[in-house]
Amino acid sequence: MNTPALPSAPGMRTATWLTALAPAIWGSTYLVTTQLLPPERPLLAAVLRALPAGLLLLLITRRLPRGDWWWKSLVLGALNIGAFFALLFIAAYRLPGGVAATVGSVQPLLVAGLSAALLGQRLTLRTLLVCVTGIAGVAMLVLRADARLDALGIAAALGGAVVMASGVVLSKRWTSPAPLLATTGWQLVAGGLLLLPVALFVEGPPPATLSTENLIGYVYLSVIGAALAYTLWFRGISTLSPTKVTFLGLLSPLVAASLGWIALGQQLTVPQLLGGALTLAAVTLAQLHPSRPAPSRAPAGRPAPPVPAGQIRIH
Repeated sequence: MNTPALPSAPGMRTATWLTALAPAIWGSTYLVTTQLLPPERPLLAAVLRALPAGLLLLLITRRLPRGDWWWKSLVLGALNIGAFFALLFIAAYRLPGGVAATVGSVQPLLVAGLSAALLGQRLTLRTLLVCVTGIAGVAMLVLRADARLDALGIAAALGGAVVMASGVVLSKRWTSPAPLLATTGWQLVAGGLLLLPVALFVEGPPPATLSTENLIGYVYLSVIGAALAYTLWFRGISTLSPTKVTFLGLLSPLVAASLGWIALGQQLTVPQLLGGALTLAAVTLAQLHPSRPAPSRAPAGRPAPPVPAGQIRIH
């Protein structure tokens, strides 16, 4: 099997910046949801975010899955979209936003471990330290001292991180023969269809009337927050290492806090500013660290090459 050529350094930087736009866009979701959408309808927002965007991409590409990509699209759509949004909904209702975001920030650590197990990438001590730095930064940025904890909410937030991390790694492992827009559309449609019956059961039918503000909010979430953002996200997964991509996801709470300060007049304390700086430092350090494949296994009868200091070999 031929190994694809790695992008040049300028190409890697461009890919990183484009991928970073996806979590930056997702960071605006809270502002759009609270200011433009009807209250108490998060699952409806999730369905209208995913399904129309997926159908739009299918209309543009005019391509359906073939062969095993029918079930692979369903699995990836469930992990990246359907199950993730549903668990996010449970966590959001049972936990303060800061607690949910802090639990979700373990995702880079999960992706690093799954990449070592499934993709043969090395899990280094530096990666572990940067993961801890990112978790600490997000906690300082969004976590409140009086935050209440709920076992089911914590489990849902952790489950959301697990399914999203699994989706990121499997998206890297399963290389689609179809164009990026088509693959993205398949996943959005699959995730939206899985969410639709859940939304109808939990929230009932959609409101009979929607205001102009509601429509603007739903269009933004679908076209920008899903079709564009997920295309950039999956493009990044195909180009960069999964660990680098998932660290970029930490930009989402950073952008959300910044927009709350700029647009809603929310105050940021000194610990929050320090947390934002730590989060940004973790994201930057993760991108500077080169991703190298694990060494091939030594032939029988010959000793395996030594593991460099500071690295952990995962079998």
